[in-house]
Amino acid sequence: MTALGFLYPGHSAEDDYPRMEQLLGSDIRLTLVHTDIGEDAHRVDALRGMGSLERLSPGVEELRLSGAEAVVWACTSGSFVYGWEGAHDQVRSLARAAGLPASSTSFAFAHAAREIRARRVAVAATYPDDVAELFADFLREAGAEVVSVRASGIVTGAEVGTWGEPELFALARGGDHPDADAVLLPDTALHTVAHLTALEKELGKPVLTANQVSVWEALRLADRRVNAPALGALFTREPLVQS
Repeated sequence: MTALGFLYPGHSAEDDYPRMEQLLGSDIRLTLVHTDIGEDAHRVDALRGMGSLERLSPGVEELRLSGAEAVVWACTSGSFVYGWEGAHDQVRSLARAAGLPASSTSFAFAHAAREIRARRVAVAATYPDDVAELFADFLREAGAEVVSVRASGIVTGAEVGTWGEPELFALARGGDHPDADAVLLPDTALHTVAHLTALEKELGKPVLTANQVSVWEALRLADRRVNAPALGALFTREPLVQS
């Protein structure tokens, strides 16, 4: 059994995780602990508060006691708003608190893009313009070429959590770019897991989404690879551990 732990902010698209657990196989357990988000706002000061160690620490001990082998802060905006160095400090603090390997969704995107060899990426974000640009800056620090950024101006995660398939596909199509090797959708409040293969078929290229890459990152930290094509191109890379 591989047990993986996630600190998930509030309640929006957490049902993506049991869906992924089912697709990954019976020997992988995904445990979520919901963190206190404070003010639900895609605004830099609120996002920095959401990702503070004071808000994350209470959940870390719960995940450690659950038997988790790795911990991921499953929030993109609550990590990249700290900048490249600050986001590193954040996950180092989580790792020390948990006594476990730790990462965040922002680093998961950077590592996943590298895994699928996507050098040029398009960002299709739910965020306001300034927050979306901070994510693009983070990706550039990671070595990616960001060929386009689409921002949707959504202020709260709660609103993003109400989006369904039509809004999701419109976001992805609108954010795609002909020069992009992959399209990145960075919001763990967005339901995407049920639509990954359809999104990739629609766009004709890999699609990386926040909850998807968060789970892939936790598996990477635990030194597991799982062949789960229903979770998109990211989960079909060699070498494989067949689920």
